[in-house]
Amino acid sequence: MSTTKKIAGAALAAALGVTALSACGGGDAKDKTAGTSDAPKSKTVTLVSHDSFNVTDAVLKEFEQQSGYTVKVLKSGDAGAALNQEILTKGSPRGDVFFGVDNTLLSRALDNGIFTPYEAKGLADVKPEYVLDKEHRVTPIDSGDICVNYDKAYFADKKIAPPQTLDDLTKPEYKNLLVVENAATSSPGLGFMLASVGKYGEEGWKDYWSKLKANGVEVVDGWEQAYNERFSGSAGGKKAKGDRPLVVSYASSPPVEVLYGEPQPAEAPTGVATGTCFRQIEFAGLLKGAKNEEGGKALVDFLISKKFQEDMPLQMFVNPVTKDAALPELFTKHGVVVEKPENVTPEAIAKNREQWVKAWTALVVK
Repeated sequence: MSTTKKIAGAALAAALGVTALSACGGGDAKDKTAGTSDAPKSKTVTLVSHDSFNVTDAVLKEFEQQSGYTVKVLKSGDAGAALNQEILTKGSPRGDVFFGVDNTLLSRALDNGIFTPYEAKGLADVKPEYVLDKEHRVTPIDSGDICVNYDKAYFADKKIAPPQTLDDLTKPEYKNLLVVENAATSSPGLGFMLASVGKYGEEGWKDYWSKLKANGVEVVDGWEQAYNERFSGSAGGKKAKGDRPLVVSYASSPPVEVLYGEPQPAEAPTGVATGTCFRQIEFAGLLKGAKNEEGGKALVDFLISKKFQEDMPLQMFVNPVTKDAALPELFTKHGVVVEKPENVTPEAIAKNREQWVKAWTALVVK
């Protein structure tokens, strides 16, 4: 998956399948079925998403009442699996809007032509650095930073300063302490690999991973196993007796540990190595062939509205992309600001992703 909501574990996990998030609103606005001027007007708009989409009921109901549409969400596994299904059904999509394609997979979605261009109302309020597609086939919705997290108690007990940069992770004092996700099977795993590409370039990233391997890095299939089983600093990891005090997770993990702590701690038990991060941006787009194109446009507009953008952080544990959206106190008090995350352009990812993952697998896993 490509958002941080999974960090919250079962408390925020959503069931697979089609879910009507609320009843039909009472507004009078209606849409026209795309391509048929005299077709019956639909009051339902369908959002296809990865499993982590979530929104407060009251916020969604307000949109439904104002627009006249009922929103249904079709949850389809992680971001890669959801995107694959839309590519397979290109031209006859399962819904009207797709949410959840990120900058690591964006080129694949655009190259397959699954979106209809639409310049959303309110796009001028989105920070320009997040607008990666100038043709407006997709609209930025959220961002989050994939970063190494550390167990504060472990490093305090050992009287060792926690690592802060990618270079630090190769030092002897951090030998056998780091667990990462597989870049071939995990979104944060891929993001962390791309952080190394962004930092060290085509000539240096493989050498960096050789150093990490020599320093005892552990690789597991996905985030759930890494964070909730192997990492000693998370609530789940403590129960599982995890013994790795460093893990690839997200910059929003510490606020989540506070929110779901029992009892709720005054300070986060985990920290973020801010010099290890890769910025992930998620997008939504109007699906080509959508049955309810007008409803889809209204839904995309809603996703970048201030109401949704300010609701989103505590629902999906990601950051808003609009200029005027405020973060909740939980984020400002217990989160961190990553000033200079590593980045790789969508064009470079499109050109090299497969060969990078193959090279990483051969070097680190096999």
